[in-house]
Amino acid sequence: MRLDTKALRYLTPEDWRVLTAVEMGSKNHEVVPTPLITQISGLRGGSGVHKCISNLAKVNLIAKVKNAKYDGYRLTYGGLDYLSLHTHLKRKTLYSVGNQIGVGKESDIFVVASPSGVQHVLKIHRLGRISFRTVKANRDYLRNRNSGSWMYMSRLAALKEFTFMTALRDNGFPVPEPIAQSRHTIVMGLIDAFPLRQITEVPDPAGLYSELMDMILRLAQFGLIHGDFNEFNILIKEEETVAPDSDVTEREAASSETSKTLTPILIDFPQMVSIDHPNAAMYFDRDVNCVKRFFQRRFHFTSDEPGPLFSDAKTQVRKNGSKRLDVEVEASGFSKKMAKELETYMREVGVDGDGSTGDGQQSRGSEDNEEAEEEQEAEDESEDSADDSELRSEHDARRAYDDRSTHGEDLKHREGGLSSIFDKT
Repeated sequence: MRLDTKALRYLTPEDWRVLTAVEMGSKNHEVVPTPLITQISGLRGGSGVHKCISNLAKVNLIAKVKNAKYDGYRLTYGGLDYLSLHTHLKRKTLYSVGNQIGVGKESDIFVVASPSGVQHVLKIHRLGRISFRTVKANRDYLRNRNSGSWMYMSRLAALKEFTFMTALRDNGFPVPEPIAQSRHTIVMGLIDAFPLRQITEVPDPAGLYSELMDMILRLAQFGLIHGDFNEFNILIKEEETVAPDSDVTEREAASSETSKTLTPILIDFPQMVSIDHPNAAMYFDRDVNCVKRFFQRRFHFTSDEPGPLFSDAKTQVRKNGSKRLDVEVEASGFSKKMAKELETYMREVGVDGDGSTGDGQQSRGSEDNEEAEEEQEAEDESEDSADDSELRSEHDARRAYDDRSTHGEDLKHREGGLSSIFDKT
């Protein structure tokens, strides 16, 4: 599923009401009956509703399901994308959309801009995408899943990630700034950093290794285990510092050697669990071993210390009066029931496996996405026309996105951003 925003400018208020009605009806219906859409939308006259339905179906925001027992439509991921973008626009957290900068196993990452021109990141959760690659292994679990339940899981993933990101940020952890969450999308601060997997050389591997292990233990101190702590979900922010002697001249100071400071930034939180989780020891050990293996393979560094161990982590809980963030997050609205549903999904489709893809994996993730889309077409024939339309318009859509670095232009003024999409010409 690609983010194609070209049709946004043409949607009328009536179209939005009908699209919202389909979303609301999807809570209790896999295929929302047309009379129910008319009733929920509150629009007078059946002809007006049918015209809106036709308009939405043409741009693949809703889809008519073949061989259904009654006349009705289902919400597509494209429709959910539009509803989410519309909400961000009304909240003034989003003004324009730029290039896609990353692809995860089940997420897409875009550069966006606020009304003031500040660049942010839009993360769109798309759970269910890789499930079609493992359908044979997970057939029992997938049998009762439909497109609506994948969207529900995507909402849960976005809610969980935003909630944990906010809690971690408020307690001094190096994570992106959480700005807004709507449905299956999150807007967060843009960080000028690179995934650890792209770093080929560091000046002090031992220091960076120690800092990462300290971060794992500090998470435990607050009652949390990341669950996917690896090179894909750790960003490295590089800063150059100059510390000349006070006696040297300004010209000499400018020519002094600079030292690089590497700061790790933690991302991707849908798989984070409480330290009281039944499998907490397994998740903790996996996080530690992921870092160990990567440093051995990439930097040829092996620590002399065997730990940290899960027993060490347990002793860190509430150390120095730390809060239990796992308890706070549950109290904030992400319940145990939600966590269990999301965890079951991730376990069944293999998302929480060792070395799973984070926000920064682009090349390999892109190939997976293409294959998954092709397999999804075979699973659901009703999406054939939608996918064909997306493929035909992909070239035109990408022409609307300027390269992120071209002339340093502000995204706010770029062709194809939401600024031009929502203002009719």
